[in-house]
Amino acid sequence: MRKHTLVFTVALGGFLIFVGIIILGVVAMVFLGFVDVSTLEDQGYRSLSLWVLFAIGALDLASGIILRRK
Repeated sequence: MRKHTLVFTVALGGFLIFVGIIILGVVAMVFLGFVDVSTLEDQGYRSLSLWVLFAIGALDLASGIILRRK
C-alpha cells in the first residue's frame, strides 16, 4: 500500500510543478504585456479561472497532507 501512495505522491507533485511553471509563465507574459487580459473580464471567464485556481489549490493541499504523513 505504501508503494502506491508514493507513486501517487510523486505523480501529483510532478503535476503541480508542471502547473506552477505554466502559471508563472502566464503571469510573466501578462506582466510584460504579451497577453491582453481584458478578454478575461467577462463573468464566465472569471468564474472559470477561479474554479481552476481552486482546483489547483485543493490538489496542492492534498499533496501537502500526503507528504506530511510520510
